[in-house]
Amino acid sequence: MCGRYAVTQSPDDLADEFGVDQIDVRERLEPDWNVAPTKPSPTVLARPPRDAKDAEPVRQMRNLTWGLVPSWAKDPKIGSRLINARAETVHEKPAFRRAFATRRLIVPISGFYEWFPTERVTKAGKPIKQPFYLRRKDEHPLALAGLYEFWRRRDTPDGDPNAWLITFTIITTKASDDVGHIHDRMPMTVARENWQSWLDPRLDDTDAARQLMEAPASGSLDVFPVSTEVNNVRNNGPHLVDPVTL
Repeated sequence: MCGRYAVTQSPDDLADEFGVDQIDVRERLEPDWNVAPTKPSPTVLARPPRDAKDAEPVRQMRNLTWGLVPSWAKDPKIGSRLINARAETVHEKPAFRRAFATRRLIVPISGFYEWFPTERVTKAGKPIKQPFYLRRKDEHPLALAGLYEFWRRRDTPDGDPNAWLITFTIITTKASDDVGHIHDRMPMTVARENWQSWLDPRLDDTDAARQLMEAPASGSLDVFPVSTEVNNVRNNGPHLVDPVTL
């Protein structure tokens, strides 16, 4: 599972890193060390120009809402339960299969958090979980494999900029050995040489698309404990990713 992550680079730096042609955002998001489900976050996707559907797709950066809402959903609240999609079944599940065919994206992140149960308990007797932060050893952004979907607000007139809710999910897989001792799942990534194919909406061969994503190589990530302050989504700042001694 991937339920919390950090994006510490500026939109301009991310645009340079991911070869973005167009930054299509209503507001520029500040660095965020505690991105949680239902929050907006930078994503990279490719769409053909509106006035030339047969033209080459344009690589864009958009701030989308984390938690995929299928086009057929009656209530957008379902998105809070669809923050992740399993790589093993993403091409088959009704909530994801249409998006996987033509609406794939990349979620650029600085690192992500996972929690490990400890022997300590709260006053109420519940186990206290220790957060760990995972990032690339070279500290370059991770390019997470994801999907996006459009959902039409039925109570909003045509032409209203808020008529469409665009949401995304992050694809996960079985954790590698160096992560598995903390959590049994981890995000899938897309290698740089596969970005163009992965983002291309004209690639509708799901078997081919599945071959374009991969788990981070074992040993490629730094993994270290961080403050339990990250447990509260209201807390934010660079101190959240400072290593702590257990």
